Amino acid sequence: MTVSESQKKELVRRACEIRKNAYATYSKFPVGASLLTEDGTFFDGVNVENASFGLTTCGERSAIFAAVSAGYQKFQAVAVATDGAASPCGACRQVLTEFAPDLLVLLVDPAKPDDVAETTLDKLLPGRFVFPHKDK
Repeated sequence: MTVSESQKKELVRRACEIRKNAYATYSKFPVGASLLTEDGTFFDGVNVENASFGLTTCGERSAIFAAVSAGYQKFQAVAVATDGAASPCGACRQVLTEFAPDLLVLLVDPAKPDDVAETTLDKLLPGRFVFPHKDK
């Protein structure tokens, strides 16, 4: 599937907008993510931190968990909005690759919304873990 330019722009817009809702009281590093399903539906997520850092959830996982909870398991693209246009963490990469190993990933700093870096999940996580019998 091909992600249109208008879908890319909408992903970036949504990720930048939802980022404002992040609960990043400890790290001061808010993350917004917008995920595009195979049928064109969008799901958004933010990071939600906790005083017990291990209980923190990243924006990317927040978005994918919302999508899966709503019955979606096929995805085309994700946009991630952070200061400096940071790449998803390893845990998020592994969770996303469970559903879309070649997912289009758009990275954006909300201060520079027209400067979007494009990559793919298979480039970000080339040695992904696959449970031995999952694909059989």
